[in-house]
Amino acid sequence: MRRPRAGRHMVTDAGATRAGDPERDTLDKAADENFPVAPFFLPRPWRDDLMAVYGFARLVDDIGDGDLAPGGADARLLGVAPEQADDRLVMLDAFEADLRRVFDATPRHPLLRRLQPTVRRRALTPEPFLGLIAANRQDQLVNRYETYDDLLAYCELSANPVGRLVLAVTGTTTPERVRRSDLICTALQIVEHLQDVAEDLGRDRIYLPAEDMKRFHVQEADLATPSAGASVRALVAYEAERALGLLNEGAPLVGSVHGRLRLLLAGFVAGGRAAIRAIAAADFDVLPGPPKPGKLRLLREVGVTLRGEG
Repeated sequence: MRRPRAGRHMVTDAGATRAGDPERDTLDKAADENFPVAPFFLPRPWRDDLMAVYGFARLVDDIGDGDLAPGGADARLLGVAPEQADDRLVMLDAFEADLRRVFDATPRHPLLRRLQPTVRRRALTPEPFLGLIAANRQDQLVNRYETYDDLLAYCELSANPVGRLVLAVTGTTTPERVRRSDLICTALQIVEHLQDVAEDLGRDRIYLPAEDMKRFHVQEADLATPSAGASVRALVAYEAERALGLLNEGAPLVGSVHGRLRLLLAGFVAGGRAAIRAIAAADFDVLPGPPKPGKLRLLREVGVTLRGEG
């Protein structure tokens, strides 16, 4: 599955449906993600539980990005007054309160009611879910990152909990696997930041470290042009290489597990590598829109990853 932000694209045709069925529309977005959410080859219990976790991650991301469909259905479900339904921090607070009910009561939102059996069955703890909420709160308060370390700290909240939840759902958590998973998830987050530079700027967010922008002589205005100049391309290439290094360091996670889980994790790593290759094929010009890899490239990367090749 992807990290929470990945696939933030609104499903416009389903907007009206979302007003009447927030659960169904959120889960329908799974098909549009960059990376597999709960593919068919997984055992059904894993698929059901991963989709429940995905529903949480997708909804908290939609709240944080202001991508909830018109009509206020989610606000009503969370007990938020109509006049506060557009206040993202209020909505995130209400969502956190409903999340806590997952662990000791009955939540209000159907996506959280769907999550509750998974939490009990897999003995999941609140921490990774709270991390994802904290990341979306941070998005309301912080829209620039001075250093690469600052960005990594954000990824610790916004991306790494997703991989930890995958390991927990599949019963494969160990300290070393968590470490490798964190590297992969952070890399995937950075790759999506690179794909979405223009979209993020439209939300007044920049996830390229300011210190790196200065190093490559990139101004914020350079990110608002229809096509990237040489300095922006050099910066994107630098960040892409960093992300690839993280992916490669995390990739031994794939070989540490067996069976269908190994294929799933290979899909995560391969998706990141294929996305980086797509960015490179676009000559690192991400400003016209997110460069996306084709299915053939993705399948090739899956094969490379399963063979343990870099």
